[in-house]
Amino acid sequence: MRERHEPPRRRSRWWVGAALLVSLVWLLGAGPLGAFLGRLGEVQANDPGAFLPVGAESTEAAELAGDFDRGDTVPAIVVLSADRELTGTDLAEAGALAERIGAEPWATSQVIGPIPGTEDPSVAQLIVPIGERFDTGDSVAELRALLADDPLPGIQAQVTGPAGYAADLVAAFAGIDSTLLIVAVVAVLVILIAVYRSPLLPVLVIVASLLALGLSGALVYAAADTGLVSLNGQSQGILFILVVGACTDYALLLVARYREELAARERVPEAVLAAVRGVTGPVLASGGTVILGLLCLLAADLASTRSLGPVVAIGVAAAMLSAMTFLPAALALCGRAAFWPTKPHHTRHEEGQSTDQVLRQHPFWGRVSATVARRPRAYWLGTTALLIAAAVFAPQFSAQGTGQAEVFRTQVEAVDGQEALTRGFGAESSAAPALVVADAEYLDEVVAAAESLPDVDGAAPVTEPGPPAGQAPGEDPAPLVEDGHVLVEVVLAADPESPEAVAAVRGLRAELGSIEGANALVGGVSATDLDTLETAQRDFVVVVPLVLVVVFLVLIPLLRSLVAPLLLMAANVLSFAAALGVGTVVFDHVLGLPGADPVVPLFAFVFLVALGIDYSIFLMSRAREEALTRGHREGVLRALTVTGGVITSAGVVLAATFAALAVIPLLFLLQLAFLVAFGVLVDALLVRTLLIPALSLDAGPRLWWPGRAARTGDGPRPDSASASPPLIAIAATTTRPEAPGRSD
Repeated sequence: MRERHEPPRRRSRWWVGAALLVSLVWLLGAGPLGAFLGRLGEVQANDPGAFLPVGAESTEAAELAGDFDRGDTVPAIVVLSADRELTGTDLAEAGALAERIGAEPWATSQVIGPIPGTEDPSVAQLIVPIGERFDTGDSVAELRALLADDPLPGIQAQVTGPAGYAADLVAAFAGIDSTLLIVAVVAVLVILIAVYRSPLLPVLVIVASLLALGLSGALVYAAADTGLVSLNGQSQGILFILVVGACTDYALLLVARYREELAARERVPEAVLAAVRGVTGPVLASGGTVILGLLCLLAADLASTRSLGPVVAIGVAAAMLSAMTFLPAALALCGRAAFWPTKPHHTRHEEGQSTDQVLRQHPFWGRVSATVARRPRAYWLGTTALLIAAAVFAPQFSAQGTGQAEVFRTQVEAVDGQEALTRGFGAESSAAPALVVADAEYLDEVVAAAESLPDVDGAAPVTEPGPPAGQAPGEDPAPLVEDGHVLVEVVLAADPESPEAVAAVRGLRAELGSIEGANALVGGVSATDLDTLETAQRDFVVVVPLVLVVVFLVLIPLLRSLVAPLLLMAANVLSFAAALGVGTVVFDHVLGLPGADPVVPLFAFVFLVALGIDYSIFLMSRAREEALTRGHREGVLRALTVTGGVITSAGVVLAATFAALAVIPLLFLLQLAFLVAFGVLVDALLVRTLLIPALSLDAGPRLWWPGRAARTGDGPRPDSASASPPLIAIAATTTRPEAPGRSD
């Protein structure tokens, strides 16, 4: 039978219909899902339990302590301060204020106070118990509004304490839905306009990113609402940033390849298909590396670290899907007009560009390639020495944790109120006792052992009525016993968030552990800090090798080599160490920051290795493709020339999006933003531009061992289009200006 060929006009109509259908499915399907982004706060868990170490002693102690009737409240402390000594009339008015506060539904028990300051008579406090069944943030907001509407003459009222800090933490994350997203999108839009010099292409890429964000938001909301994942404020912020950055990176790679194919092919649908085929491997490898690297966080024991992996992995998957389906459909519909006002035209046959044509389009990167090719060993040794010099400071990175007040980078009421409270009542005003849960029959031994330590000011069990030890009037009631356990409150001599308190808890655990049969567990603020620090250190040791193994296993089938993946991994680990070293200098000596959260190094490592390896993947997958037809040396140089502009643009975009995290006024996000943004720029501008190409050239074809590319040799294949003059020779003499509308 004679084969029937579909007329070109009918094929074009079919393509337009298919592209229109895909675009409408995304716009009408994922578009409305963006509403879930504003609802993610409903399924967030920013309480301390969301950040506790899984299975740690402090976590077990907190669970057992919850069985004791201690009121089931979160205390808010109203600090009353004036520039004069508070009089009896002032305290009487404060007492009336306490009665009005106690009438609120969230004040589930009697307000305690006013209590005059023991160190400064110009300060007093009210202790407001907020029921745990009420939203702490909303309750504190109502309390602050009440104090503002009904002020005491000449007296300033500030809300602090556990409830105050929790409310201010929630408020710090409030900018995620609006401020963070706006800053990130505007930064990306400005960069894309500069890269493409076109008004339409940046809009298409931004729309693809926002659709991916809408889809990921809906999926994360559903997963968190059903309990499949745990979401907190920091995970949501990183989700927003990574989806926008990753989708834009994949879009840059696709659009760059699409521009090449439009020059090689006359029909737009064929160019779109060829572009998708050309980048599918690198995009899948890149996205797969990030997803698998993030899922390695499931091996962590710290709850906040473990919860981040699946949340952000969902976002990266949505970014890949949007970049590889919606964007190609949109490009097919727009055709060459997407690049207006400088539309690319069909100028060559499908077998490929000559080297001279490549250099006319990318003269800057052609000169970079020629420079690296002249002295590859000098370049990789020089860049390695530079990275090692920066990495020398990495061991000095301080990630021992910070106090609660130091988490905020802006002035917040809880911190100001705590300072006034300390002024009025001394350092003990901030004391949060260590909580010891032990078998009831060993109560006396536990109390005696605790009080024998020099860092302990006192120890007493929680008693029958349930108020904290030391506040019950009259005779000491009987200890409260729950399921054979007693709860002992141990007052430490040091501030509960200080290194001295952490050391005191370590000593307390050692002392109580010597009481055989007591089964004593130590919890509380200081114990949680200790467990968080130790668990974060354990997670780093476990997750880092796991990420390296996963990334290595992804690179092997992609590059068909064992040598190239090893070199890429070594380069990226060195790049991470250099970023951490520079971060140490900036945080300690430039910004004067108080320290870092224990999980910062791990998060920075996962993102920098998983994301930084992307640029090496984009470069080396193209190098291997070119080496198979043009020889190793020409393939590497041509890959550097062709991908230089898109990879640099991708690195700048991703760095800008991560830098946007700094708008959230929290120390953790500021440090993560700097480390990842700086590290990504190092990967894109130094490692991928100089170190990897120079290493590849010096290693020669054995870089691809044992794959087929290892047998291509250093020179061009005689049957290839690159039988034209060598790239380095032409680049050395090329002075033509870049064609209008082209982007390096």
